[in-house]
Amino acid sequence: MTAWQELGRSMLHGNGRPPAASAASGAPAPGAGPGALPGTARPDPWPGSWQPLGARCRIAPDGGSGTNFALWAAGAEAVDLCLFDEDGTETRHRLTEQTFQIWHGYLPGVGPGTRYGYRVQGRWDPWTGARWNPAKLLVDPYARAIDGHYTSHDAVCSAVRNWPEPEVADTVRDNRDSAAYVPRSVVVHDDDDWYDDQRPKTPWAETVLYELHVRGFTMRHPGVPADLRGTYAGLAHPAAIEHLTRLGVTAVELLPVHHHVSEDHLQARGLTNYWGYNTLGFFAPHAGYSASGSRGGQVGEFKRMVRALHAAGIEVILDVVYNHTAEAGAMGPALSLRGIDNGGYYRLDRNRRGYADYTGCGNTLDTRQPHVVRLVTDSLRYWVTEMGVDGFRFDLAAALARGSDGVEMHHPFLAAVSQDPVLSRVKLIAEPWDVGPGGYQVGGFPPLWAEWNDKYRDTVRDFWRGTRSDVRELGYRLSGSSDLYQRGGRRPHASVNFVTAHDGFTLRDLVSYNRKHNEANGEHNRDGTDDNRAWNHGAEGETDDPAVLALRHRQLRNLLTTLLLSTGVPMLTSGDEMGRTQHGNNNAYCQDNENGWLDWSLLDDPRWQELTALVGRLVRLRRAHPVLRQRAFFSGRETVPGGQRDLAWFTPRGRQMTEADWFAPTAVLGMLLSGSAMAERDEHGRALHDDSFLLLLNAGAEPVAFTLPGAPWAAGYRTLVDTADATDGQRHPAGAAVTLGGRSCRLLQVTEEAEAGPGPDPDHGRDTPSGA
Repeated sequence: MTAWQELGRSMLHGNGRPPAASAASGAPAPGAGPGALPGTARPDPWPGSWQPLGARCRIAPDGGSGTNFALWAAGAEAVDLCLFDEDGTETRHRLTEQTFQIWHGYLPGVGPGTRYGYRVQGRWDPWTGARWNPAKLLVDPYARAIDGHYTSHDAVCSAVRNWPEPEVADTVRDNRDSAAYVPRSVVVHDDDDWYDDQRPKTPWAETVLYELHVRGFTMRHPGVPADLRGTYAGLAHPAAIEHLTRLGVTAVELLPVHHHVSEDHLQARGLTNYWGYNTLGFFAPHAGYSASGSRGGQVGEFKRMVRALHAAGIEVILDVVYNHTAEAGAMGPALSLRGIDNGGYYRLDRNRRGYADYTGCGNTLDTRQPHVVRLVTDSLRYWVTEMGVDGFRFDLAAALARGSDGVEMHHPFLAAVSQDPVLSRVKLIAEPWDVGPGGYQVGGFPPLWAEWNDKYRDTVRDFWRGTRSDVRELGYRLSGSSDLYQRGGRRPHASVNFVTAHDGFTLRDLVSYNRKHNEANGEHNRDGTDDNRAWNHGAEGETDDPAVLALRHRQLRNLLTTLLLSTGVPMLTSGDEMGRTQHGNNNAYCQDNENGWLDWSLLDDPRWQELTALVGRLVRLRRAHPVLRQRAFFSGRETVPGGQRDLAWFTPRGRQMTEADWFAPTAVLGMLLSGSAMAERDEHGRALHDDSFLLLLNAGAEPVAFTLPGAPWAAGYRTLVDTADATDGQRHPAGAAVTLGGRSCRLLQVTEEAEAGPGPDPDHGRDTPSGA
């Protein structure tokens, strides 16, 4: 019997501890057991308190200072708190107190900046989900700062990765110490002083989201000092904020800023997880985005960033990943939760040995468990109350609502959030799907929740590339997607409308490529979706053909105009307003380089300057006119007898559409929003009135003559936006036929007097409501 076989037999049939093995045997570690791990044992800590969880600096009964440590580890047999000196020397303290399955202790003299971790002892019985292994140094799930890097190495796995019998490798415990390859938790000074912060508290109906990556947004910004680029301080710099205020966006939606690490397969290819959807610490700002170091400085820097954005009137929304962690599947690293209580934190499969994977990342947090719900809600409250953020976008939110029989909208997690006095008052956005059966839940989340509306994305993309035979679904998407969100008392702001996001083509690439080009990711172009609904307009990628370029730029204007004039909450993707390209890569999650960073030199090109200016103008127009950002769904009926409908649809002949028209093949649609028939009231209960607008869209290749509706809708019109480059400010009498260019859209404002024809427009560009 070989040493490997002997070790395996011991692991499979013995007490879970490997016997001694010779150095020549290749066994995972000398079998001295956990007691032989490096480190110096110290006297037990004082009892301390079981709450709050994590490490908190406190004043001791004798008046001295120290830190209280508390860790939930229900099935553990022993917990060692491990402190690390500046030279990396480890000192272990046994936590002997346990209250409500929480191990706790107080260490006098331990203060901010101290690095620590845990080693947790318990049964090794993978067949029942028990995977305790004290050889693995673990990050505190409640750590508010994390220092150091995760280095891919076999020793970080609880089981033996290179076991000669792969089918049972996950059952063989690896006793090698992982401390050299994993990060440390850091004690952070308590600082909850937000007296000088003014939250914008932007109403949902007035919100314009701007999705950005902290590092990618500032890495190439010429106005940000070089030492601040790629950091929270860089995003807080006036040069970065100026662009956001010039656009007029009301909130930034930050790609994950929870501390994250890169997967083993990326490290093997010399790449990193740039996007950050691989969380290790739910309370810790990612140290890699800090210009202030990783020993707690990242916490204060993040808070200062939030304050700076708030001072500019911009809310901060975090893209959060609670559906899975960086520990992956059974042969992934043991970095935190797996080693603390594997079966208590993760959803295990029916035989308890493997994992239920509804995320595509190897594991799924089990939010059916009260302590997991507590972990997630404690984290969310921390980011609101102590870090100052204004809301969250939940990655794969359906996984958080999975019960025993699929996705449940009365799930304990959703119930906990809905009744929480802090969380129920912030913005909550669901990515309403996961990768499991029945996971697609667009339109299914309860009130309080908004959702990424991918049906909006797909419909608008299909319309402008000319693949839809009629405009039935487009009508729903332009008017707030009432078919998805009206039931259950939800409002139009439940629909977060987007055409692009971080995941997929940039807007420029959407009109420049027919297929993905992800070769740089090192996965043979297999990664990333093939359902892009893109159109290169005659040439794949970059081209000098003036006709192709002209059409592409027109389509960019069409897509952005449609997005910003649709009812619901628009979300722009960083750089789309200035022509950012990833050169056809639709899954740039590992491209922490110039391919993934925003190229600010694009703004030196007049063409991209014009596109940026158009976005800013449309955002200002939206802000100025309540009719363009309705708080309630349209009724399509007269608000007063004999009056106008609040929403009307028109054919190119200038008549209202009939049911037959909705089913007839067409690429042309007119939508009139009546500002005089709004059902909304102001804060004093008075009827709210606004100007009226007519939006015309033509996805066909040929120009169309569109007859402008007459009485009772309008006496005249003036053109505010024409993506076919016609002169803005043109005036038109009602009943006149205007030429709507091929593949173009036009926004017209209703005027109270008949117009004689084109002429100067002294008020053009004011974008103010009537009577303002």
